Amino acid sequence: MWDIWLWPMVFVTVIMLGIGIAGVGKMSRAFQLNEKDRIPNIVAKHPFTMNPLLWIIIVASAFIFVIIFYYWASFY
Repeated sequence: MWDIWLWPMVFVTVIMLGIGIAGVGKMSRAFQLNEKDRIPNIVAKHPFTMNPLLWIIIVASAFIFVIIFYYWASFY
């Protein structure tokens, strides 16, 4: 099993780490630039698209779906 899924899992892990690092970088920069207690405009307009945890869950779910579909298809 590890022979087939090792490199795709590494690739997905790198993507999820990149999303997390980019999200933390944007969040810390937004808090530094925001002197008042206001929500930044981009977060106010699109609160779900700027959430890095949501993107990590979407990427992990897509990868798990591919694994499940692969084994389901190979069963028949």
